Amino acid sequence: MSDSGNKLKDIAILFLKLGTTAFGGPAAHIAMMQQEVVDKRKWYDRQNFLDLVGATNLIPGPNSTELAIHIGYDKGGWKGLLIAGLCFIFPAVFITTFIAYMYKEYGHLPDVQKFIYGIKPAILSIVIGAVLPLLRTAGKTLALRLIGILAFLSVVFGANELAVLFGAGFLAVFINKLINNSSNNSVKSFLPVLGLKISTGATAALTNAKLFFLFLKIGAVIYGSGYVLFAFLDAELVANGLLSRQQLIDAIAVGQFTPGPVFSAVTFVGYQMNGFSGAALATLGVFLPSFLFVAVLHLFMKKLKTSPWFTAFLDGVNIASVALILMVCSEIGIESIKDWRTITIALASLFLVFGFKKLNTAFIVVFASLTGYLLTYF
Repeated sequence: MSDSGNKLKDIAILFLKLGTTAFGGPAAHIAMMQQEVVDKRKWYDRQNFLDLVGATNLIPGPNSTELAIHIGYDKGGWKGLLIAGLCFIFPAVFITTFIAYMYKEYGHLPDVQKFIYGIKPAILSIVIGAVLPLLRTAGKTLALRLIGILAFLSVVFGANELAVLFGAGFLAVFINKLINNSSNNSVKSFLPVLGLKISTGATAALTNAKLFFLFLKIGAVIYGSGYVLFAFLDAELVANGLLSRQQLIDAIAVGQFTPGPVFSAVTFVGYQMNGFSGAALATLGVFLPSFLFVAVLHLFMKKLKTSPWFTAFLDGVNIASVALILMVCSEIGIESIKDWRTITIALASLFLVFGFKKLNTAFIVVFASLTGYLLTYF
């Protein structure tokens, strides 16, 4: 097999594994990707990996999925882009489709709470293990550390995440300009198309074509976490009588306890509306913009990496991205560390993360899940 073929095979194996084992949302996915492509495979140093994280935070769509796609494109070209994205997305879509089928047939979700009880404390440990080295790399100057603190406090007090990212980037450019007294650097940028509008109306059902374009619109304009996605679904579907509130709540639950992208919850929604065809088209619609945005972003990054203006901007975005991950850590901690059982799981997971740095995070997730299941009987 050629070197190119081996590289594509490595990309496929990596992201199929992550798509099957990466629980916990974007922050956890990024932590696992860092372990795989920085610590284990040495495809990137921490600075280059941070640049990818920061850049993908600036475009709409599911961040961790777009990071996977970008890594695939960077290492394997167009074929790598498709392989990485599809391998990361497919396991969650497959599992979600099965759950959606059972849900429509029997009217309730499977009882998995005892198994996912211990996963969140473990995810917190995994994210902490990844974010500390990234924090050291991103905060390479006093100015950037101060920007990171401002970004963290801004999010704590309710500032919009996208505004924080861009604000941190422009503040870093301004400080860099003051320090280096450089003034003639400029870049061109692009903005995603925001004007696509689909009128659903308060009808009983959506045709497959309208369903596809609805989710295409959502995938093209949405920023932020999976919870932002659910807010869109509430406004577009529940408010128009196309989906019940209980179905939306159950879709949120499915997105949380399945591995891979949280956005795979749209597969569940699409199935409830139009069966297998609805699941397939909703999934295609919401993820397709990510592939296109990453392809464009990759071209821009190559051209802009030589610009001092863009380098400073990306440094600001990077430290703000780490601040956002720290904010997620605090939220996960508040939500998951509730009693002696979860404290025990979190401490044991921290010991594994820092004591056995080469241990695959998938084993930590499985360990935490089984431990949580056993501890629920005490």
